[in-house]
Amino acid sequence: MNKELENILDHKWWQEIAVVAFSFTIYTLKNDWMLFSSFTSILMGIFFYLILYLHAQFNRFFLLPILFRKQRPVTYIFLTLAGVLLFSVVLYEVTSLEMFSNCRLYQNSHQRSYVYQLASVLGTLVCILSPIIVFKFYRIHKRQTDETLLFNQMQLNSLKGQLNPHFLFNTFNTLYGISLEFPDRTSDLIMKVSQLMRYQLESNNKQCVSLEDELEFINSYVQLEKERVGYRCEITYDCKIDNENAYKVSPMLLIAFIENAFKHGTCAIEKCFVRIIITVENGLLHLHVVNSIPKKKTDVISTKIGLKNTIERLNLIYGKAYKLDIQDDKNTYIVDLKLQLKKFVE
Repeated sequence: MNKELENILDHKWWQEIAVVAFSFTIYTLKNDWMLFSSFTSILMGIFFYLILYLHAQFNRFFLLPILFRKQRPVTYIFLTLAGVLLFSVVLYEVTSLEMFSNCRLYQNSHQRSYVYQLASVLGTLVCILSPIIVFKFYRIHKRQTDETLLFNQMQLNSLKGQLNPHFLFNTFNTLYGISLEFPDRTSDLIMKVSQLMRYQLESNNKQCVSLEDELEFINSYVQLEKERVGYRCEITYDCKIDNENAYKVSPMLLIAFIENAFKHGTCAIEKCFVRIIITVENGLLHLHVVNSIPKKKTDVISTKIGLKNTIERLNLIYGKAYKLDIQDDKNTYIVDLKLQLKKFVE
């Protein structure tokens, strides 16, 4: 929606001006523009319109609350009809006064009839109340939408805040395991871990990052895991993207599934495998992660924060626009995630 139009819709005074302009135009057309035939006609036309406008405002502030707040539609309809009948009588009596004999308004016999005045009161009421009710529901809907977005953003920030220390803890555990096996390579590995941490910190306050950056981060993490368990674990990482610069993704969204595969699939001193396949075609991302399940598991400290938070983030960001399938057949653990990526605009 155009930003200027949105600002007008959000501003109550602009809404009132728009309603008055709309209803007065309809009122003028109804009288075939006769009120502009003379200065007196203009004054009388405005006077008649004010009567109609006051009736609509009376209904708005005194009768509409009965409908919306007290939920009593029958009472509202009865009082509205009574008000229309009363104001049409007032308007009919006013047009019968001698002071309007020289005014070009309501010169025709049908215009001076009670039925015509009744139609004028009812028509103006509809013309004024209809946009007012539409604007009211628009403001309510926008406020609810803004509150929902704010709440979702707070939830996302909270989930990311929990996920970051969780990933940091697991990464340092990985670094510790490598340092025990290859102490001479500890300094190089610390540099690799620092790069992972830098990406994590830089992307922490971003809602989206380029898919290219996210995949580079995942690749660095996989290489770190190869250093740790590559000698006893068959690790496959395959990535096929039609145009990785064209898409954006929420940061740290995929890593939890990959991290979980290494954490639980390589927790025993035995041959194992982890296979990661990421494909993107026409904006549809497909993450396929398979890891073996050790026959003799060692105790693994797991808070399950990573997967739980990631699934909650998927629900908040994509709603029902993603598909996650997790299978556990005792020998392998399979994760299939499909989601539609958005185009990345610089």
